[in-house]
Amino acid sequence: MSYDGMDLAPLLERAFGRVPRTTLEPLAGQASTRRYYRLHLDDARPGEPASLVVMRLPEDATASDEGGEDEAPAELPFLVVQRLLAERELPVPRVFAEDLPRRALLLEDLGAESFEDRLHARGPAAWPTLYGQAVDLLVQLHERCAALPPEHLAATRAFDQSLLRWELDHFREWGLEIPFGALPPDERATLDAAFDRLARTLAEAPRGFVHRDYQSRNLMWRGDELVLIDFQDALQGPVPYDLVALLCDSYVALDAELQEAMIARYAAARGLDLAPFRALFWRQALQRKLKDAGRFVYIDRVRANPGFLPSFGPSLVYVGRALTELGAELGDEAEEVRAILTRRLPGFPDTVPTPLAATGENA
Repeated sequence: MSYDGMDLAPLLERAFGRVPRTTLEPLAGQASTRRYYRLHLDDARPGEPASLVVMRLPEDATASDEGGEDEAPAELPFLVVQRLLAERELPVPRVFAEDLPRRALLLEDLGAESFEDRLHARGPAAWPTLYGQAVDLLVQLHERCAALPPEHLAATRAFDQSLLRWELDHFREWGLEIPFGALPPDERATLDAAFDRLARTLAEAPRGFVHRDYQSRNLMWRGDELVLIDFQDALQGPVPYDLVALLCDSYVALDAELQEAMIARYAAARGLDLAPFRALFWRQALQRKLKDAGRFVYIDRVRANPGFLPSFGPSLVYVGRALTELGAELGDEAEEVRAILTRRLPGFPDTVPTPLAATGENA
């Protein structure tokens, strides 16, 4: 029983004590280098699931492609973090079996409905309730993972100044210069100085557990319960980081009123002073959304996947909003950054066109 070079018989034997008849269905990929399949159990017995998900791992499965690691961890990060979250009674997919030499995992099939899907299906009138549920789960995640053993993988990795700065350089390279041309030296120097200060401020901010990509495509529904996925890059980072990923989502356009209500909801639940937390939220939003915009071009040019290019412009809408929110605090620096982005990005911030894909066609 071999699919995509995987012999699934040992995995199934470990999971069920037998090798059932199965049918494999490829699933659409996202930005990850992992591949996913739905494995239908054609002769499932009572107590066995009708289907599972196969995670096919890349050859360098222990490494992160998002930067921030000097060396790959010894154990698969997905399994390390999955165990942590399950032990803390947080909703994660069950792992039925693993076969790391063959680079494959058998996971619980959560179905096809993501948080994003339900948002679009139910419409904006339902969004306050749905986002309230997602924020409440985030509060649980952060509080239950606040104290970790110092040797745990998610405690040894962190958004330090160098990683935050690397992500901003990632935007300058892939979000600005590669699609729109090299910056003149004076503009490069202005951005470098602003990015240095932004990375330093965020690195010095209070830290906590960070999922790293807590957005609408990485939350799935198990009935009416939200379930966490794509958590393998968890680390320590600025407290608002995950909330920024959720409320400044490149795949969903949130209005300012809902954003502010959810920022206040999170701060109240965590007992945080709203004003300084809100200021830090928008600093983190500026850094994260610049990084996202650059990442989407990188995924197209390096991985030949143009599917994320339509989210380039929406990411920059949030950048514009963050610069507006930070204007009084940053003063001339915010205006200088805005001026450079306005000159280099046609239509910034609200109508930046989708960059041409590497094939020369828009995604």
